[in-house]
Amino acid sequence: MVRALVAAAVLATVCGTGAACATVCGTGHRTAGQTGTGDGTGHAAAGPTRPEAAGPTRHDAAGPTGRAPDDEPFFVAPGSHAARQATTWRAAGRTADAHLMDRIAARPQAEWLTGPHPEAAVRDRTTAAARHRRTAVLVAYYIPQRDCGAHSAGGAPSAAAYRAWIDAFAAGLGDRDAYVVVEPDAVPHTVAGCAQVVPAERYALLAYAVDRLGRQSGTRVYLDAGNPGWIPDPARLVGPLRSSGVTRADGVALNVSNFHTDRTTSSYGKRLSGLLGGTRLVIDTSRNGNGPHLGPGTDLWCNPPGRALGRPPTRRTGDPLIDAYLWIKRPGESDGTCRGGPAAGRWWPSYALDLAANAHD
Repeated sequence: MVRALVAAAVLATVCGTGAACATVCGTGHRTAGQTGTGDGTGHAAAGPTRPEAAGPTRHDAAGPTGRAPDDEPFFVAPGSHAARQATTWRAAGRTADAHLMDRIAARPQAEWLTGPHPEAAVRDRTTAAARHRRTAVLVAYYIPQRDCGAHSAGGAPSAAAYRAWIDAFAAGLGDRDAYVVVEPDAVPHTVAGCAQVVPAERYALLAYAVDRLGRQSGTRVYLDAGNPGWIPDPARLVGPLRSSGVTRADGVALNVSNFHTDRTTSSYGKRLSGLLGGTRLVIDTSRNGNGPHLGPGTDLWCNPPGRALGRPPTRRTGDPLIDAYLWIKRPGESDGTCRGGPAAGRWWPSYALDLAANAHD
């Protein structure tokens, strides 16, 4: 996920990761829950073109309220909070609001796996995606001492339990196509000094996850590396990421649940990539359409006002180093109980509506 406008700008940046800044500003970008569908999904917190990035290729896409471009591979799951909200508002005569909600419902979003038994949920999501000749986007979020004990505290009770959980996750994947983001905030939290974890133990668990998930033939693995505001000097991440298996992953994920612009995040990512020998990137663009909130306060990462949906998910990034722009955080799910929001990961219709209304597309 340095500090303040210098103060404000930095906090928005620093604690830009939802889960990350637990030790500094609290987190809240994530919550525990079985599959990230309302009680633990867009929980990632804080945390960012290539013409045709390498990866699974698909030819048609279907969504609950509309079709994705025919050359985009990612799966749009029916029955999302946004899709149900649009249906409810249409029935109530709120057609304009329902149309805005379609901007979220029709886009592919990640599924968060946050509870103890991931295999069935992973199998269900990847099977549904394969049925539509699409690629699922999943988030593995169950590392011990998750979120450094803050809003999204939880995770596996032991290292052995985590390895078993990763084995079950991998079994659910089978040989079906998936992009998997591994443990948002886990590396940056450790670099930032989370006292609850032993760095070498955590990095070994992350390396196990990268290696085990990477053995699935259809899976592309991206290890989370935070965001530009959390660890401003990417050189600090290099050793920890290497220890966590990044050289055997398909790349790193940036800006998860955060608000940094594509330009800021890609610039940061390219610096990091250069230090890692050319590792590739995926960037979370779910809520960065207006960039980070720079107003007063110390919780600028948590449900900031005036934000907007960002670039829709795509592999057509225009940059040979960036594999995809993804909606990893699920737009409309709360960062935490700040600014009148519900618990982290819970659906918040009014916030979702603002994100959609402020979108530039």
